[in-house]
Amino acid sequence: MSLLFKSRDKQSNTQKKPLLLGVYFFMLTIIRQGIHSLGEMWRTPIASLMTILVLGLSLTLPATLYVVVKNVQQVSSGFNDAAEISLFVKEQMSEQQTQTLVKRLALYPEIESVSYISSAQALAEFKRVSGFGQALDYLENNPLPNVVLVTPTSRYRKPQAAQKLLDKLETEREVEFGKLDIEWLERLNALLSLLKESVFTVGLLLLSAVILIIGNTIRLSIMDKKEEIQVLKLVGATNTFIHTPFIWTGVWYGVIGGLVAFICVVLMLWWLESAVSMVAGVYQSSYILQGLNGQELMILLGLAVGLGFSGSFIAVAKYIKEIEPDRV
Repeated sequence: MSLLFKSRDKQSNTQKKPLLLGVYFFMLTIIRQGIHSLGEMWRTPIASLMTILVLGLSLTLPATLYVVVKNVQQVSSGFNDAAEISLFVKEQMSEQQTQTLVKRLALYPEIESVSYISSAQALAEFKRVSGFGQALDYLENNPLPNVVLVTPTSRYRKPQAAQKLLDKLETEREVEFGKLDIEWLERLNALLSLLKESVFTVGLLLLSAVILIIGNTIRLSIMDKKEEIQVLKLVGATNTFIHTPFIWTGVWYGVIGGLVAFICVVLMLWWLESAVSMVAGVYQSSYILQGLNGQELMILLGLAVGLGFSGSFIAVAKYIKEIEPDRV
């Protein structure tokens, strides 16, 4: 029995070896064809360079729009998390009643913090900021009311939730009315949504154009090597063997075009950095433009490779099939 099992093991091992060798030589052939297709691109530098630049610039525009949206979101996120409600206290309310209101509001689960600004503090700050200190000294009465500033919790800082909280706070008997300046924030969010949709639409159109450009480039390459393809089919070459160099060419176009797009985005951010710093300085703040990180670069390259593969695959599937040895 042991001799029988040993013979079976030997047979299984001999069957596995040809399979592994077949896979090894297949992958080796694919890699060799990839290197050969890169050499073919190097032999026609001007045509290849023009195609790569067209692809790179076509990918640059959607990548740039994405970076713009990313930076706008970075700026607007600070505004979204800074919702503050101003409650104007009724004029007839005493200091003690106002302090009672502040303590009662601090117990709200929707509120993170409460601060009180008296009318005297508000007038003093207005004198300091406005520069009309001497003119304000002639006022007989302080026209400014007592104000309670309410900072909601993170859950209630979004426009809709903050508006509901404002409606609730305005029911307090000490409150004359409340103020929540969120209309500009709603407009900003609406514009940001419109910008996102525009980026998606423009990006889809440009990426479709990339597929067409690569497909047409591969088609011209196939027509240029028509006689060579006929000879390969005549000697029995498989479709996979014939298709692979052209597909590799599309993949190389995608890889290099994606790198060109990334370099263009980096150069654009470098060029705009000083202008953005100048604008931020006018508002007494600082901001650093956010570019593409490592993960986003990989996504860009993966998208470019996918587009190159798709365009070349469509071209070889359609045009190489039509080329036969008997059709001269």
